[in-house]
Amino acid sequence: MRINFILCLLFIGHFSFGQKLKKEVVLSQLKSANRYWQSNHKPEVWAFWDQAAYHTGNMEFYKISRSKSDLKYSEDWAKFNGWKGAKSTDKRHWRYSYGETDDYVLFGDWQICFQTYIDLYNLSPSPEKIARAKEVMDYQIHSPHTDYWWWADGLYMVMPVMTKMYKLTQDPLYLDKMYTYLCYADSMMFDKTDKLYYRDAKYVYPKHKSLHGKKDFWARGDGWVFAALAKVLQDLPKQDKHYDYYHQRFKEMAVAIISCQQDEGFWTRSMLDPDHAPGRETSGTAFFTYGLLWGINENILIDPKFSQAALKGWHYLSEVSLQDDGRIGYVQPIGEKAIPGQVVDANSTAPFGVGAFLLAGTEMYRYLNEK
Repeated sequence: MRINFILCLLFIGHFSFGQKLKKEVVLSQLKSANRYWQSNHKPEVWAFWDQAAYHTGNMEFYKISRSKSDLKYSEDWAKFNGWKGAKSTDKRHWRYSYGETDDYVLFGDWQICFQTYIDLYNLSPSPEKIARAKEVMDYQIHSPHTDYWWWADGLYMVMPVMTKMYKLTQDPLYLDKMYTYLCYADSMMFDKTDKLYYRDAKYVYPKHKSLHGKKDFWARGDGWVFAALAKVLQDLPKQDKHYDYYHQRFKEMAVAIISCQQDEGFWTRSMLDPDHAPGRETSGTAFFTYGLLWGINENILIDPKFSQAALKGWHYLSEVSLQDDGRIGYVQPIGEKAIPGQVVDANSTAPFGVGAFLLAGTEMYRYLNEK
């Protein structure tokens, strides 16, 4: 035990030695990753979740990079999509089950884009940037339905939209409905014992089990939720009647998350059964690292064990996931579960993985900047 403790101190000391240099290194790593992505992918792509998640990271990184090219990249994407998600104008046919066509206006995977549109609006206000967000989200919060968020990913897609819309409009219904929708999601997906989320109702134990008979919590799914809570807590007024609910959920998830981190710093795709789909994975790891670092930076996660886990996570992300050319590797492809035998390697990349890396790195920069 004493040897492990000393190794932990040495590990943390490695990160804390030469703070200014490390901060500059982190900034350089983030620039490398973003340069690679933007150089190899045009911004004129659809506004669905996989691409929109990248832009949530790009906009956070812009806060420290102040790069006009980073900002323009997200602006060009928003303009290409007409500042909209799904584009149907016939409210009679708006849907919110899974769908990739323009009728699925109320489906969260088409609403995450509003996070970036609102961020761009706040930097340079112009009504067309938020017109569709206001139309869609106002319609939704005045509808009688409460079952909009039926999958874990959806919490990241839309919860931050709700708090951003509240800040824009000061309409308390956004906060009331956010809590109502989350309670529905919790009733389906939250495990009260392990303090983690199943991806959706199909994966709840014991109906579904991992390869070795364990609860199967998908890392990216829980990463979406943990990152969503961090984003919500940034914008949620502390006097909100449900603030303590989000605050407590964030802290209890943090404890559960760090308990199953692997020695190299990553989280396996099936969090409690590492042998179900063994090996490195970046997207879940990056979202967890982002949430941990944000909580540390905001003095919510104050126990040193959280810093140790966050630093190990960033070490993996910056030294293993980030390739020499700037590619972010080991990102599990689009999916909804940990798949035994699925190949995830240094060449496996995706926009949402890059966005998660940018989120984590931006908070790592803040961590070093504030020490």
